[in-house]
Amino acid sequence: MSGRLRGKVALVTGAARGIGKGIATRFALEGAAVGVVDLQAEACQAVVNEIEAAGGKAVALAADITDEGQVESLVRRAEGVFGTVTVLVNNAAVMPAGAVHETAAADFDRCVAVNLRGTFLMCRAVIPGMLEVGQGSIIHMSSVTGILGLPGLAAYSATKAGLQGLARAMSTDYARRGIRVNCVAPGTIDSPMLHDFLAAQQNPEPLRQQFDAMHPIGRVGQIDEVASVFVFLASDEASFVTGATYTVDGGLSVKGEQPQD
Repeated sequence: MSGRLRGKVALVTGAARGIGKGIATRFALEGAAVGVVDLQAEACQAVVNEIEAAGGKAVALAADITDEGQVESLVRRAEGVFGTVTVLVNNAAVMPAGAVHETAAADFDRCVAVNLRGTFLMCRAVIPGMLEVGQGSIIHMSSVTGILGLPGLAAYSATKAGLQGLARAMSTDYARRGIRVNCVAPGTIDSPMLHDFLAAQQNPEPLRQQFDAMHPIGRVGQIDEVASVFVFLASDEASFVTGATYTVDGGLSVKGEQPQD
């Protein structure tokens, strides 16, 4: 790899599997020291072991990002190992299925707590250090569901749209203080979250084929295709980019089509 993130200290939430793991491992390959954040301690450590085996630097930070005290603690631990956090990826998310009348209040609350409140808490914990050193890149993992609104994902879509609004507001607050804030909005990605979603459906294979077909590029995306955009936004190459939402969706948001029931 090119070392585009050499000297950066990054935290990636939801990094024990899927897209989060892909981002964490790519960051490490590009030279960043990476804090691997997730609820699952053993899975966090497994990712760290992979990174270290490849010659990278990482630390496992098992924590619940909906808990303010745990968030503050994990950031302090990362700072103690690697120094000031200069890159934050807010990737952790839950995705309850259902239209509004099919969604339990507890599931909606959990979705907001992880996807939105957890992001807020992580940002609030790292921003003071970024302000002190005069630099930082914060990247929220949004989704095309926050743009289009795919059927059966009311709570998830609401939180992913909220992240875009949060990024725009944060970008104006911190643009002149050295901190850039952006969003990435993937389309359907061949990831564990997609696999879990399909497994819960009555007819998963036809739906998977619909997901492939609805993207103008003719297929769902791959994890590394998303991770590459995060590398760019975390790097100094994106020094004039803030307040943006990058769609990584094979043209889905342009075409605007959705899978049918």
